[in-house]
Amino acid sequence: MTSNGTSSAPERSTRIDWVDYAKGICIVMVVMMHSVLGVEKAAGDTGFMHAFVMFAQPFRMPDFFLISGLFLAVVIDRDWRTYLDRKVVHFAYFYVLWMTIQFGFKAPSFAAENGWRHVGTLYLESFIEPFGTLWFIYLLPIFFVVTKLSRGVPPLAIWVVAAALEMTHVATGWTVIDEFCARFVYFYSGYLFASYVFALADRSREKPMLALIGLAGWALVNGGLVTAGYSHWPLISLALGFAGAGAIIVMGALLARMQWLNFLRYCGEHSIVIYLAFFLPMAVTRTLLLKTGVITDIGAISLIVTVAGVAGAVAIWRLALAVRAGFLFERPAAFWIASKKATPALQPAE
Repeated sequence: MTSNGTSSAPERSTRIDWVDYAKGICIVMVVMMHSVLGVEKAAGDTGFMHAFVMFAQPFRMPDFFLISGLFLAVVIDRDWRTYLDRKVVHFAYFYVLWMTIQFGFKAPSFAAENGWRHVGTLYLESFIEPFGTLWFIYLLPIFFVVTKLSRGVPPLAIWVVAAALEMTHVATGWTVIDEFCARFVYFYSGYLFASYVFALADRSREKPMLALIGLAGWALVNGGLVTAGYSHWPLISLALGFAGAGAIIVMGALLARMQWLNFLRYCGEHSIVIYLAFFLPMAVTRTLLLKTGVITDIGAISLIVTVAGVAGAVAIWRLALAVRAGFLFERPAAFWIASKKATPALQPAE
């Protein structure tokens, strides 16, 4: 633990297995949300998968952001040029590239509604209003910069303000402002309390039965509050966000201990790949299933679309590497603004 209360990340030479499991769970839940809600909107009906999406709503993104802040202590002391290269330019490259790709697929429908001139305006607006599913990697660089700039401010004061912002449920209509207010407290908590998060994971490995009992209790409380409609209430939403993030970390630790469901670990190791590319196989599969009518159950369609989104994204990545289009998932040297030195031994799963 450093003097300002942040954790010095544990010195380990390999990827942290439970982090990959936890991120794998998170990215699958993200794909599931977009797949299920997309299918249900297009079909005008809901299926059994809707319950899973609603159950995960309080903690799906909080856990993602908390884990994203876990390893910040490793790099936050770097010079600004290197820091901006790793934490801003890195994500900006993928945002602009994949925003353009996604926009290209949707541009014809935009033009059909309002004309091509409007399409150009929408494209430019995507640089200030995150486009589609990509708002997560748009927001992360902002979190990284704000955290480094605010190092001179007492961490507890920042955390209290961030928690208050989450509980106010700001709704300006601008994604950057609204999501910053709703999510920064989790990212900053990952940075500030990293040592406690690692301790939770280690304790879960040591006492798996106690961890399972805790998970059962959490599931009952989370599900009950979601069903009752209280999960969005101030303070309750904050508590459920942290409780759910802790639950996913415990699940990740237990799965890593048993080496079960390794596909989740694989998804976590390639979470950025899945996040960037899942929209295409998801949309194609949804359209085909709904138009052909081969399967009529909305829940089954939603499940298939979710699987297709995850597996399809990985297939696109492998195809890109095979045809030497790695720039789709790896930032080329031309887009580095700092020297490409050896990276730290401990890195967030990406």
